[in-house]
Amino acid sequence: MIHEDITAFAAALPRGRAIAALDLGEKTIGVAVSDQFLSVATPLETVRRTKFNADATQLLDIVKVRDIGGLVLGLPLNMDGSEGPRCQSTRAFARNLSRLTDLPITFCDERLSTVAAERALIEADTSRKRRSQVIDHVAAGYILQGVLDRLGHLRATL
Repeated sequence: MIHEDITAFAAALPRGRAIAALDLGEKTIGVAVSDQFLSVATPLETVRRTKFNADATQLLDIVKVRDIGGLVLGLPLNMDGSEGPRCQSTRAFARNLSRLTDLPITFCDERLSTVAAERALIEADTSRKRRSQVIDHVAAGYILQGVLDRLGHLRATL
């Protein structure tokens, strides 16, 4: 089920299971996973996109192996906060994926996540070639850490 609200997503998450974030690009999907305590995001891998069914199969295999309890998709809002064609594509991907799994799915504003990931990789003196290989799943890690921080804040206020 797709949850627009992070509070509804948090309520739908099963206890003691990790969550994953997806950074959907045109050619790749960056994947990051959390620990089961929902405190730390770890960049995992980058999936090369082909067709939806093949992409979904790869992602759902990761979900199964890692015992993932929920999915967060980075929503590529425009800088003014409006939604453009890339947001529509992400929402369509989520709708199609929700037909294949019962996992709760939500969205997170991903503006500047790739920029932050790029800066971190440059600061770590990562070569240009290596940055191009890992940027998508590092950006997914930034998206996921933001959600984990919000979930932690929600738990603290309840």
